[in-house]
Amino acid sequence: GSSTTDQALRIKDHDGTNTLMIVDGLGHITKPKQPAFHAYLSGNQDNFAINTNTTVLFDSERFDNNADFNTSNYTFTAPVTGKYQFNLALRFNNADTAAGFYQALLGTSNRNYALFTIDPNYSADVNYLHANWAVLADMDANDTAYIYVYQNNGGAQTDVSSGTDTAFSGYLVC
Repeated sequence: GSSTTDQALRIKDHDGTNTLMIVDGLGHITKPKQPAFHAYLSGNQDNFAINTNTTVLFDSERFDNNADFNTSNYTFTAPVTGKYQFNLALRFNNADTAAGFYQALLGTSNRNYALFTIDPNYSADVNYLHANWAVLADMDANDTAYIYVYQNNGGAQTDVSSGTDTAFSGYLVC
């Protein structure tokens, strides 16, 4: 016979074509259309400009449940009003000790969040600087969110690392 984990309640949209929610026999709930994404860079973003905000080019996705992240403009668009959890892992390569500081920021329609600031006060240039952050942001339907970096002074030699070193993710909490 079948076990309770094989039993599932599927809630579909009005015409029955899309599954909106699944409740399995043990009470686990999944929502295939719930906004959630994980984006990354397919290649390093080399020598980003100094003294200007530079958008991080998240041009690839590991997943995007509701197609809310746009890999051509590197932006998430909230499909509904709510609280969204955003996460960033970011690695700078070839950090310049002549830089005053490095910042990573989350830009949203409602406000900007300074995620972290790094002062590269070292005796020589460093191979990499890595940081992680998380923020819970209030967003209205159609608000946007993207990541940008800023380097104060120094030379334009620093790169944003690709692959697993740098990733931007988010999901609707409530």
